[in-house]
Amino acid sequence: MASGSQPLPMTASRHGALAGAAAIPGDKSISHRSILFGGIASGTTRVTGLLEGEDVLNSVKASRALGAAIRKEGASWIIEGTGNGLLLEPGEPIDFGNSGTGCRLYMGLAGAYDFETTFLGDASLSKRPMGRVVDPLKLMGVQVLDSREGCRLPITLRGPRVAAPVEYAVPVPSAQVKSAVLLAGLNAPGITTVIEKVMTRDHTERMLAGFGAHLEVETAGDGTRTIRLEGQGRLSGTDIQVPADPSSAAFPIVAALIVPDSDITLANILMNPARTGLITTLIEMGGRIDILNERESGGEAIADLRVRSSDLKGVSVPGARAASMIDEYPVLSVAAAFAEGETLMEEVGELRVKESDRLAAVAAGLKANGVACEEGGDWLRVTGTPGGRGLGGAGSGDIPPVATHLDHRIAMSFLVMGMASERPVMIDDVSPIATSFPQFVPLMRELGAELG
Repeated sequence: MASGSQPLPMTASRHGALAGAAAIPGDKSISHRSILFGGIASGTTRVTGLLEGEDVLNSVKASRALGAAIRKEGASWIIEGTGNGLLLEPGEPIDFGNSGTGCRLYMGLAGAYDFETTFLGDASLSKRPMGRVVDPLKLMGVQVLDSREGCRLPITLRGPRVAAPVEYAVPVPSAQVKSAVLLAGLNAPGITTVIEKVMTRDHTERMLAGFGAHLEVETAGDGTRTIRLEGQGRLSGTDIQVPADPSSAAFPIVAALIVPDSDITLANILMNPARTGLITTLIEMGGRIDILNERESGGEAIADLRVRSSDLKGVSVPGARAASMIDEYPVLSVAAAFAEGETLMEEVGELRVKESDRLAAVAAGLKANGVACEEGGDWLRVTGTPGGRGLGGAGSGDIPPVATHLDHRIAMSFLVMGMASERPVMIDDVSPIATSFPQFVPLMRELGAELG
């Protein structure tokens, strides 16, 4: 939501079955990285299928501020990169709005350069801790010239004259931290090594290889991954087709599972194993999700999905799966609210440092709509009500609307809940959805949802 604008409440109501085919927008993680890598590659990069939400458009602005020339031609984005090691010092602070991914990736990229860069964000992003990214950058010689208490935005970084390559073991599973260190390593001589005990989404590694970086990945028997990147190499522009975002697809998928008699098809969904934890979990719960036409595009696995309404059952979601579905726990919690029995989500403390404290926000939203749940420091237990009997009601009578806390995934999750619950569900602000999935409301209406 833009600074100073008024909240826009929205209500979702049970209306009937969802049906038809929907085109999910491009994957946000790959969209961010396409713009970033295109901006530092030599030559031309052409990107099609880019997610044109506010978060990714802020990455476009960031790459322009660092010297890349970027324009849109029809359905494609054309990027003329600076070349690796040749970024320009930005003339003013770079504002990432609500985008934690964009901010942290560009902190790694620009932070290792011998100039000052100031990173800004909206009220929500400014509450999120950045120390987990800054700490390894300090080991490479990056200075923090200014920041708010707790290493929060605004933050001003200055890189060393020559960045030092490091070997860094990521303390908690985080694709953003891993990526920030690798991006800083692009501007450091020698080999930068990142070690992760739990695999996180590997789009950065795949895209580095696609742009011509010298990179190797080793996976040990216990699953520990060691990524070695040779710094100061040449990156060459390329063509990128962005697949559909599985995190965005999560909302119509869950909606179709819990709205009776629904039958929808979603095409070209990214099926990278590091991103399919939600689909795995929903199938374990009894969800009828057919994976069709599996294929590969640009080094990434994709497929079409057919999703039909299902009788779901509660499950225990192992903590080891969290890295592959961390953004999907809010909408999984909604699915759990309609399942028979209990669903336990463990080792999800990472949710507390997202766009909001998502664990607290989800628990509060569920309780406001009559769902029995318990929240712990890093876990959530939801007791479902098959058919949604008695559920809903937030925003009616003396019950306030669901508080979204400027968080797009909280907003979309509880609108999905209202599509299947006995009583309508109101959220306090639909505006944050524009950061990641601006087509959400019209797409769901086309499938048959009642949103107003």
